[in-house]
Amino acid sequence: MGCFSCFDSKEDEKLNPQKDRDDSNRKQPHLTAPSNISRLSSGADRLKTRSTNCSKREFLGIKDAPDVQIAAHTFTFRELAAATNNFKPESFIGEGGFGRVYKGQLPSGQVVAVKQLDRNGLQGNREFLVEVLMLSLLHHPNLVSLIGYCADGDQRLLVYEFMPLGSLEDHLHDLPPDKEPLDWNTRMTIASGAAKGLEHLHDKANPPVIYRDFKSSNILLKDNFFPKLSDFGLAKLGPTGDKSHVSTRVMGTYGYCAPEYAMTGQLTVKSDVYSFGVVFLELITGRKAIDSTKPQGEQNLVAWARPLFNDRRKFAKLADPSLQGQFPMRGLYQALAVASMCIQEQAAGRPLIGDVVTALSYLANQSYDPGTVPGQIHRFGADSVDRRNKDDRVGRIFRNEDGAGGGSGQKWDVDGGSEKEDSPRETARMLNRDLDRERAVAEAKMWGENWRDKRRQNGQGSFDGGNE
Repeated sequence: MGCFSCFDSKEDEKLNPQKDRDDSNRKQPHLTAPSNISRLSSGADRLKTRSTNCSKREFLGIKDAPDVQIAAHTFTFRELAAATNNFKPESFIGEGGFGRVYKGQLPSGQVVAVKQLDRNGLQGNREFLVEVLMLSLLHHPNLVSLIGYCADGDQRLLVYEFMPLGSLEDHLHDLPPDKEPLDWNTRMTIASGAAKGLEHLHDKANPPVIYRDFKSSNILLKDNFFPKLSDFGLAKLGPTGDKSHVSTRVMGTYGYCAPEYAMTGQLTVKSDVYSFGVVFLELITGRKAIDSTKPQGEQNLVAWARPLFNDRRKFAKLADPSLQGQFPMRGLYQALAVASMCIQEQAAGRPLIGDVVTALSYLANQSYDPGTVPGQIHRFGADSVDRRNKDDRVGRIFRNEDGAGGGSGQKWDVDGGSEKEDSPRETARMLNRDLDRERAVAEAKMWGENWRDKRRQNGQGSFDGGNE
């Protein structure tokens, strides 16, 4: 792109002044950046308009803020070619929207993933700039770590920590026969971790960062299926002050894009929440967001799932068949409630990601024993009071009490009210009713067991109200 001509061969000498040296262990210069991300807004604008004479610090649009070091290492193309065995096919591990990814090993022995941006791609330069900037300033366990970058000539490469288990998409769709499907507990853990990464972008960054490309292929998995968000090339700084949204060209991936953003180009953090809901539905159902191999009417995951939300007798049909019934029915209901709220048509009705994190943290901590009969209600133990308190908190989130749902004023009431047939709000009402019923049944069983224990202890043949 012409507006990024600061990456021509002359300026390359500034970015990599020692690129012709073979000493790969030399100390690299550090880029500088502000400690507060709120100062990046003007920098991002400078990235769009600057056309010539870009210095190293100007290359990130942050020349006015020299107070914090960006720890991204600068590599030469020669170093990364050596690390990836000259980008040979055996080093190839995947391909994203903007380039191919290779596995490599640095001279230090560290294994890395090297993404080589497509030199012919129209978005290559911009994605490169945004990714270096965002990942250099945003750090969280559920965000992939950027190790360094290379800007030799027309080459644009990014170096990340290596994620040995690949992407979530690899473990959900088109599994080879020798690959085990993800179990229920792992799916909830992945969803919870991915939501925490998104929460960091929305709630900790100032201004908020809108990811804009949340999808299963961008959730990478470390050991023990620990999830990390990757690919920040489409990330956008969110609205500030009294602005409700930012207007931008519609970008992202079909099937994950929020309807209001696709139609108007108006972007908010709730656009990411919708995309999260689609990915969560993928985790629950095992289906792709868009699958042209399915019959007409089932190709779009959201369109297929919404009618099923309205009949609790069909909830089990939403569970991934590869689970073979090994999931808790109650957990399925709760997961569907979260997903249904995230994919609401109206952005204002979707919960904030912080509330989604609270609900999914609860689900991830409710470990399911595959030996349990599917759909069986688990009995409460000694921690029943604590569990009931957690249930109540999750229930309040589902009903949009205590400010959940972004303060839109919309209530997840459980007392009725006419709704459209495909309304996720109606689903939440039904799910909460069922959860309340299950909780009452479980408590009644616990009470009955205590009563029988006392009868045995007292040797009584009939119930005496004075024993309670």
